[in-house]
Amino acid sequence: MTVAVEVPEELSARVPVEQRGPGLERDSVRLLVSRGTAVSHHAFVELPRLLRAGDLLVVNTSPTLAAAVGGWIGHARVVVHFSTRGDDGRWAVELRDPNGRGTTRARAGAPAGTEVRLFGGVRLVLEEPLSARGERLWWAWVSGDVLGVLREHGRAIRYAYTERDQPLSAYQTVFALPSPDGAGSAEMPSAGRPFTARMVAELVSRGVQFAPVTLHTGVASAEAHEPPYPERFVVPEASARLIGAARAGGGRVIAVGTTAVRAVESAAGADGVVRARAGWTDLVVTPERGVRVVDGLLTGLHEPEASHLLMLEAVAGRAAIDRGYEEALRGRYLWHEFGDVHLVLPE
Repeated sequence: MTVAVEVPEELSARVPVEQRGPGLERDSVRLLVSRGTAVSHHAFVELPRLLRAGDLLVVNTSPTLAAAVGGWIGHARVVVHFSTRGDDGRWAVELRDPNGRGTTRARAGAPAGTEVRLFGGVRLVLEEPLSARGERLWWAWVSGDVLGVLREHGRAIRYAYTERDQPLSAYQTVFALPSPDGAGSAEMPSAGRPFTARMVAELVSRGVQFAPVTLHTGVASAEAHEPPYPERFVVPEASARLIGAARAGGGRVIAVGTTAVRAVESAAGADGVVRARAGWTDLVVTPERGVRVVDGLLTGLHEPEASHLLMLEAVAGRAAIDRGYEEALRGRYLWHEFGDVHLVLPE
C-alpha cells in the first residue's frame, strides 16, 4: 500500500512545540480527528471532550534511551545507534556517518568482523546482519557496560529534519517508566509525547482509563521502510483485564501509538481476548489480518511507509487514511516526532 504524499520540508517539526514560542507546552500541538472520511480540526487540549467515559487509552511505558554514541572504525568517525538487546547479550546496532545534523544515511560496506571503538573503552564487533533483508542492522558483541556508556556518552537519536540535539528529557513521554533491567526504546514512542500530567488527570476525572503496556522500539529508518524487526513487549495482567472490561462495557479501546497497537494485538488470541503476555513480537498489522482489539488510534504524522500505513488501514480503512493525509497536508500540520497528532476513531 502506498499513499501519494510528499511532505514539504517546511512541515517537518524541527524542535519540540514548547520551544516554538512563549507559553507553549507539550499539549500545544494540533489534533486532526478522523471518523471514517469525516475529518475535523482541533487543538490537542480538546482531547478529553472528544473521548467519553468508559473509553480506554492503551499507552506505552517504554523509556527512551540515549541510544546514539560516537565511535571510530580505525580513524574514521561513526555514530552507533543501539537498537535492541538480544536474549543472548548481543545488541542489534546500526552504523551511520556523522554530519553535524543528526546522521546521514546508514553506513554501508562494513563487513562482519568490523570493530568499532566507543568511549569508555567499550568495543563492539559486528557479527552478522539482523536478517537476510539487508545489512542496515547488525548483531554485535559488545565488551563493556553498554547502558553505562549510553548514560554517560549517549544522546537521543535524531535525524536531519530536526534543528539540533535535544536533552533526553525532550524524548521522554509522561508515561515512561524505568525498566528494571535498564531496557528502553531506541526511538521515542512519540504518540504519547503531547500528554501532560494535567491532561491525564482531566481524562481520568472524565472516566477515561489508561492501560499501560510496554514495547521497546528498535531503530527505525528514515530512508528504508522495512517491516518492524522483533521487539520486546509486555502486556501485564492488570492491563489485559482493563481491556477486557472496557470492551465488555461498550468502551472504545484506543491505542496511543502504533507500538501500543503491536503490543496489544500481539497479546490477543484468535478469539480477540487479550491475555497477559511477554516476549518478542514481529507482528505486522495489515488489513488482511485486521485488528482484534483496537477500535481507534492516536498517532503522529510520519512519512508514509508500508507497515505504518497498513496498520492505519487495518484500523480505519483506506479511504479514511487517504482523506486524513490530504487534510493534514492542506491544513499544514507538522510531521514527525515533535509534530502534530492524528486521532483515528470509528465512524
